[in-house]
Amino acid sequence: MIFVRTFKTAWNALIINKARSLLTILGIVIGVAAIILIMAIGQGAQDLILGEIGGLGADTIVVRPGKQPTGPSGSIDTLFSDSLKERDLDALRKKSNVPTLKSVTPAVFVSASVSYKGNTYRPQVFGWSADSMAEMLNIYVTRGVSFGEREDRQRESVAVIGSKVAEELFDGEDPIGKSIRIKNKSFRVIGVLPPTGQVVFFNADELLLVPPSVAQLYLLGIDHYNEIIVQAESPESVDRTVADIEHTIRDLHNITDPEKDDFYVQSQSELLSMVGTILSVLTAFLASMVAISLVVGGIGVMNIMLVSVSERTREIGLRKAVGATNKDIHRQFLVEAIVLTAVGGVIGTLIGFALSAVAALILSRVLGVSWAITFPVMAAVLGIGVSAGVGLVFGSYPAHKASEKSPIEALRYE
Repeated sequence: MIFVRTFKTAWNALIINKARSLLTILGIVIGVAAIILIMAIGQGAQDLILGEIGGLGADTIVVRPGKQPTGPSGSIDTLFSDSLKERDLDALRKKSNVPTLKSVTPAVFVSASVSYKGNTYRPQVFGWSADSMAEMLNIYVTRGVSFGEREDRQRESVAVIGSKVAEELFDGEDPIGKSIRIKNKSFRVIGVLPPTGQVVFFNADELLLVPPSVAQLYLLGIDHYNEIIVQAESPESVDRTVADIEHTIRDLHNITDPEKDDFYVQSQSELLSMVGTILSVLTAFLASMVAISLVVGGIGVMNIMLVSVSERTREIGLRKAVGATNKDIHRQFLVEAIVLTAVGGVIGTLIGFALSAVAALILSRVLGVSWAITFPVMAAVLGIGVSAGVGLVFGSYPAHKASEKSPIEALRYE
């Protein structure tokens, strides 16, 4: 009953001074709203990226050249490593080496512009089997035909293009059978992919696929691969497949110490775990930086509460004159501070969710992806709880000052 009476008294005091109460909690509202917004965007980004990676399938394994990167410089070293070559691909294709392997295809990445007559466009050029991509990502050629291992072995200069590439280069003209030029090399367009949009880490509409061997020989002048993509027979056989791949390539490269591997193997589960951890840590770091604003808001609460104590000196004197104890006064002002900041936390949570919904819609439109609207429940609970805690911490001193006032001096205060 004492708490209920104290709460009512504190609430009435806050309602009487609406403008001052709103100004008091402004810093708390902004801080909590910012935390909710950042954590919602972080969660949305994590869901999107992990969903895209998961789209490759739980049975997908990627073999990359060089040592496994431990930072940005390691990732750059991997791009320039040349340890995966055709002999590695041939060894992996042997059923005796990797019994649980379902399919294997190499990939190389090309940075180049493409031209047709007077039109020029810069797509994402991959030396990658169109048949393998279709099977892995479920994106099949809808106009013309695809190409696969046979065209790669015969080094045919053919290409499959995305819908946007066709639109940019051919202006409505049928691209099938037409010749395009990449780095002064002529390629015949034999297929067009359907409009698909963002898939994994690339936009399928901006793709241009050529046989890997042709990309190596005519476009890059190299004899190695940037990746070898493997599909296991089933998700359950991924671990065994990874072990067989590592054993096969180590034998081929005469490596006896795994610490000296000049390649690394990543399964989808490992990649999902790694990316999820990185994104979670980054989101938590950004949220903790923004949380500093709650401390600033708490200092504002304390300052205005001190002003409020001075303005309400006669009120304190009257309450003490009719029997209120120091503990009652202390409790009233402390509850006022906690209620103020908790309400600020609730308002900030609602504003943060509204802003995150708007941000998700804008990001979906600008980036052309399906950015889900997320509401981080834990962030909301934490935000409201921390804001109430801020009221408890920063409201204690003003409450103490109020409780220590002498009733006689308070009644004389003008």
